[in-house]
Amino acid sequence: MEDIVVLVDKNNTPLGTASKLETHNSNTPLHRGFSVFLFNSEGKLLLQQRAKTKKTFPLVWSNSCCGHPKLDETSIDAAKRHLNHELNITDVKLFVILPDYRYKTEMNGIWENEICPVLIGFTNQEPKINKDEVENIKWIKWEDFLEEIQKPNSYSAWSVEEAKLLSTDKKFLQLFQNLA
Repeated sequence: MEDIVVLVDKNNTPLGTASKLETHNSNTPLHRGFSVFLFNSEGKLLLQQRAKTKKTFPLVWSNSCCGHPKLDETSIDAAKRHLNHELNITDVKLFVILPDYRYKTEMNGIWENEICPVLIGFTNQEPKINKDEVENIKWIKWEDFLEEIQKPNSYSAWSVEEAKLLSTDKKFLQLFQNLA
């Protein structure tokens, strides 16, 4: 996978690209990302523990998949590419729910600073993890996850904030209810 990020201004206008590894530091510039919450037909959410070799947030439990789109790549196409790379999932239906989500958070002196659309997806394909990206996975009922994120430091800061936003979003709730 090409390790670049798309640098943007506060209006999400591209300013150029930069190395992903060099960009993530104590002064990470604003760039594009995406975040996926993947559900199965039982309404369970796939969570991943980030690989221990990751520069940003190693071994932290988070939502199903996160990453960075390439220049001129949609969030949906980037999510499909990363789901295949990280979890070997190719059969997925994706929806952008929170197109303008933005966050900034830090761990061990490394900052994330992203305009990060939040997507939800549906699949019944069983994941096969890429150990370079993912340490472990687990499926959890959505309601149980919403309880879990009330505990301090349980999951990545972005996944907690995104889940809280999703839990009150009408489009998400409608799509989630259609699983039943």
